[in-house]
Amino acid sequence: MISFIFGEVLYKDDKKIVLDRGGIGFEVFLSSSNLEKIEVGEERQIYTFLSVGEKFLELYGFLTEKESNFFRILKTISGVGPKTALNLANFETPESLREVLTQGEVPAEAKGLGLKKLQKIVLELTGKIEEINKKEKKVNSTDEAFEALSTLGFSKKQIIEALSQLPIEMKDTEQRVKEALQILGN
Repeated sequence: MISFIFGEVLYKDDKKIVLDRGGIGFEVFLSSSNLEKIEVGEERQIYTFLSVGEKFLELYGFLTEKESNFFRILKTISGVGPKTALNLANFETPESLREVLTQGEVPAEAKGLGLKKLQKIVLELTGKIEEINKKEKKVNSTDEAFEALSTLGFSKKQIIEALSQLPIEMKDTEQRVKEALQILGN
């Protein structure tokens, strides 16, 4: 996975930029509001998501990590493709998207979507965000098993995902690390 790219913006149109990194031009699709913040010739770090299809590879870009994370969550909702998720990711959180919807307006970022579809997206998002928050609360970074797995080079997200699958009653650190390693190995 390509997490981010830092390079010079060589080209920009109404849908994408071309970012030069080490002599390679990466075509990165951005939302229209993010494109307005970028100038040709400047050096930028763009957080990315590589979308792989049967006949294509596309990079979607974001100016903040928060936007990138929200995009990844949006992509898990049925009926939400990468282009829709790219535009909705500008809201950065489900709460800010919900706030706009309570005003009864379809935001410009959601062109092509009706109000009912947006409400369905927000409803599904609420459940997903609560699920993620529960997992993160169950595992904290002062946990000895968390520290041990972190020392082994696993990312915070991987560790949280693995440890949250373990039974709550399992308290022995060594046993928790062994079980988490098995999960991480699969």
